[in-house]
Amino acid sequence: MIPQTEAIRQADTADSSDVSWQHALANVIRDPEELFNLLELDKSKLPDALRGCDDFPLQVPRAFVDRMVKGDWSDPLLQQILPLGQELDLHPGFSNDPLLELSDNPIPGLIHKYHGRVLLIVSGGCAINCRYCFRRHFPYQENNPSQREWQQALDYIRQDNSIKEVILSGGDPLAANDNMLRDLTTRIADIPHVEILRVHSRMPVVIPQRITSPSMNWLTNTRLTPVMVIHSNHPNEIDHHVIEALQTLKREGVTLLNQTVLLAGINDNPEALLALSKRLFAAGVLPYYLHMLDKVSGAAHFEVTERRAKELITILRNQLPGYLIPKLVREQSGELSKMPINN
Repeated sequence: MIPQTEAIRQADTADSSDVSWQHALANVIRDPEELFNLLELDKSKLPDALRGCDDFPLQVPRAFVDRMVKGDWSDPLLQQILPLGQELDLHPGFSNDPLLELSDNPIPGLIHKYHGRVLLIVSGGCAINCRYCFRRHFPYQENNPSQREWQQALDYIRQDNSIKEVILSGGDPLAANDNMLRDLTTRIADIPHVEILRVHSRMPVVIPQRITSPSMNWLTNTRLTPVMVIHSNHPNEIDHHVIEALQTLKREGVTLLNQTVLLAGINDNPEALLALSKRLFAAGVLPYYLHMLDKVSGAAHFEVTERRAKELITILRNQLPGYLIPKLVREQSGELSKMPINN
């Protein structure tokens, strides 16, 4: 994660229409004591939260906190962002680079793991630090390309005719300003063999005011087919502001998909997953992936067994139409795609 001040600097060079989301990004909660005060949590647990911040700082938008239930330690949104001292514990099989992405990082800012598509690390900044993030230890400072290095990444794409899709990721690509994103997507669209522009972002969920028709025209004003994959893990995340943001994207012709991480104590129950699929569909989003946890250091307490994951998918299959059932997958380093987990 790049320093928050850098994320704010990037946002501050945006168009004037972006003032609202810039303000929200600049005023995220980073002090555990402030979070405890807002949610009326027992301060006796504050030292544990402070200890968890030693490895990965707290960062959460105020609008996301507003959706949490005060005084409820089991709130599924709180559990996703609350630092814990146990994150510093070591666990066999968990590492700082669980997907070995650094070996697929030939040029600063570019990751090439799968045939036909590449991923660009557009911004190391995020609006929210999810405690299970598989890139919580990623060296963003080494993947913050200069203009010359961006040209190297674009040349890499131009020289490989097999690349049909470019994925903007991070961090969160929507933490970057729209002028930068407009310039980058225009240059990508100038590469003849690229057909699809995909954006992976949690921003429509955690800072929905980021999404407006004027601010997002860079996504829809090229010849590329636009796709956005949002990241929501629980139906409580999707309030009316989020729905409005998603419907804005939908009206502009953006294909909307969602990926969820299966997390112990948060969504490893059929009620949460059923409600999430239905609420996503009502907002114009199709469930896409249900990910098994990537085994990143600090996230072992979120792990759900494969057996339980299969049980949950069976329940979803028995109660939902096929288009509302996400694919249960695991990502493994060295594989040519995400690996489906079948019953």
